[in-house]
Amino acid sequence: MSDHSHTEWIPNIILGQDYDRRYLDAPIHYDVLENLAAFYGRDMPVHRHAQYLQIHYIDRGEIRFHIDDRIYHARGPALLLTPASVPHSFLTEGAACGHVLTIHQSIVWQLLKDGLQQEMDTEFNHGLCIVRDELDPEQRLQWPLITQTFRNLKVEWYRERSAKRLTLHTLVRLLLIQISRLSPKEAESTTVNNDDLRVFHRFTDLVEEHFRDHMHLPDYTHRLGISESRLHQICQRVSNRSPKKLIHDRIVQETKRLLVFTDLSSSDICYQLGFTDPAYFSRFFKRHTGMTAQRFRNEHKHDNWTTN
Repeated sequence: MSDHSHTEWIPNIILGQDYDRRYLDAPIHYDVLENLAAFYGRDMPVHRHAQYLQIHYIDRGEIRFHIDDRIYHARGPALLLTPASVPHSFLTEGAACGHVLTIHQSIVWQLLKDGLQQEMDTEFNHGLCIVRDELDPEQRLQWPLITQTFRNLKVEWYRERSAKRLTLHTLVRLLLIQISRLSPKEAESTTVNNDDLRVFHRFTDLVEEHFRDHMHLPDYTHRLGISESRLHQICQRVSNRSPKKLIHDRIVQETKRLLVFTDLSSSDICYQLGFTDPAYFSRFFKRHTGMTAQRFRNEHKHDNWTTN
């Protein structure tokens, strides 16, 4: 295995480039599951969509879905949301049908600005799987609303009508809100200041660029041009996590991905992520996950999960 980042060998699929060039730069792409399955196959190996989150709605049939370090086995009606850039793979049975919606992350960011931050924090950053028959009775009553929104999206996508772009954006925003209402963690929405959100995104971009470099917090705040206390307030307000926790979470997330999707040893992963002491790296991972790297790999890396 080379010492390149895993994102260089996990394919980045751009639907507007690889599948349908009519929508090369489109912020929204819709298709029925059956069409995508006919093009890419029912057994989809590990891939990602940089800057795009994806929603699979399974109307009927079974699907086995691997999002980052989690594996879901669901029978429709079910809905799976994969965050932007997160590696995922899946296997759908031949009879499975439904919808696939691919959305640029800027649409989600706009909803955050408009006040849906707390409802969307966990689900839209870490992914989720919702199975209709596992919802409580009150939440199950909301499921037909999601089904209808997907039907409306399908109709709007395939027909040329006035204000088509505005209608698609409105339906996608409605769908994301409907999904957030099925979250097991109900919370009051709060409005995030646009300047704070902009700083938060700049910080997370820097974390993405430098988390392997183990930069100290003052290095980040210097580049952002703000104080450490100000950054702490913004991160707590937007994500309910401290800046240091966000950095550590990113390192842990990368460690999990490398443990699941590669055969690299713990020592190799240690050095690839910028650590110099494998023993310290092992303690770091166990402190943040409650288990050793080897145990995590044993529990999550399934040999029968086909990705070739």
